Amino acid sequence: MFVGAQLRRAREERGLTQAALARLVEISPSYLNQIERNQRPLTVPVLLRLNAAVGFDAYAVSEDEGARLVSDVHIALSDPAAGVEERVTDAEVRDLVTDLPAVAKAIVVLHRRAGDARRRVEEMAIGLGARLPLGERLPVIAYDEVLDYVYDNHNHFPELDDAAEVLPAADLPRLLAERHGVRVVIDDDLRDRRRFDRATRTLHLPRRREGARRTFQLAVQWCLLEHAATLDALTAVPGLSGDESRALARVGLANYFAGAVLLPYRAFLAAAEETGYDVGLLSARFGVSIETVCHRLSTMQRPGASSVPFFFVRVDRAGNISKRHSATDFHFSRIGGTCPLWNVYEAFSSPGRFITQVAQMPDGRTYLWIARAIGRPIGGFGEPQVQFAVALGCDIRHAPRLVYSRGLALSDPATTVPIGPGCRLCERDACPQRAFPLVGRVPHIDEDRGRDEPYPAA
Repeated sequence: MFVGAQLRRAREERGLTQAALARLVEISPSYLNQIERNQRPLTVPVLLRLNAAVGFDAYAVSEDEGARLVSDVHIALSDPAAGVEERVTDAEVRDLVTDLPAVAKAIVVLHRRAGDARRRVEEMAIGLGARLPLGERLPVIAYDEVLDYVYDNHNHFPELDDAAEVLPAADLPRLLAERHGVRVVIDDDLRDRRRFDRATRTLHLPRRREGARRTFQLAVQWCLLEHAATLDALTAVPGLSGDESRALARVGLANYFAGAVLLPYRAFLAAAEETGYDVGLLSARFGVSIETVCHRLSTMQRPGASSVPFFFVRVDRAGNISKRHSATDFHFSRIGGTCPLWNVYEAFSSPGRFITQVAQMPDGRTYLWIARAIGRPIGGFGEPQVQFAVALGCDIRHAPRLVYSRGLALSDPATTVPIGPGCRLCERDACPQRAFPLVGRVPHIDEDRGRDEPYPAA
């Protein structure tokens, strides 16, 4: 492997000179210099010594976590508003991400902040009575920043896991009253969310939320009050640039804490390994929902005691992604929807069943996906039912550890479904389900040759 830029960055982050690192891994400084300049490949023995000496992550290197960054840079450079007239090739973007990852991240950050500024100008103009042309709304930067923040931490926050693991969940009402003067009121009129009145120190919880769901809401409030300093420290990072981003991250971390209270790390990991990551059995054993189990499985990355690195997603029938968390490097598209060939949508037609799929991304990586439809009524007769599909995915090399791999031909290319990150980012031109061309690419039009175009030609 040629990983010069990554190795140089890891060395500099640890404050080591080339000579010092070379001594630690027992190679010559000139050999290390050649590796960092991509003049020589990194061999497996040296990689193992680097991992043992300074924690250089062999998995991160071999899996190339830059795949997600490549897609984000593509979006930034293909945005018409960026004014980049000459198309940047895929190879050039990959070279940039590999050799200058900090520069690539800066391009993405600048693009998102420019987009947020454009969005605010649009809103101000509308407020002044201007009529703007209809078009795709720009993303709110706070959500993107929080998603990146969670991803950069591999969706694992040890401070919160450790605190949650020793908290007696059954004592939460008493602890809230004794330590923070909070009175808990079960409210018949409250729909589906907790409401905390700071003036009266009253926590209102909906009656329809019972058992684990009520404990979850109690744990969220406990975290926001008891661990406020920890949340402040965790969110005081450059990647969260504004009050909106930090507030959103605090709520997300409090929800993370509550999930860890319901599913304590060591006990849950032991049960997951014992059952072959059987989501249904884990749900029954811990008395929580299918969604809660799936979400928690995407957070189990404690050093020295990690689970299978999962990615978790929740979608509705319209294809809107309302939750997405990754403990590894799978890239969820932020524009143009998701792939219609992905099995998460098939789950809606098979309620109550887990649907499995061996799927391959355009970069050649293969994954095992499991998906299931979930739903619950939100009110009385005649009111709509909330319906989602949740999905868990992992790299195919971890699939044998999952009970869901039984009977699947994991290594047979004929049973592998080619999927993509969404039409706007997918390079599979021949896909019969393609709805839009790749961002920055205009399809070739030939009037003399008939063609069944799956998306508008112009």
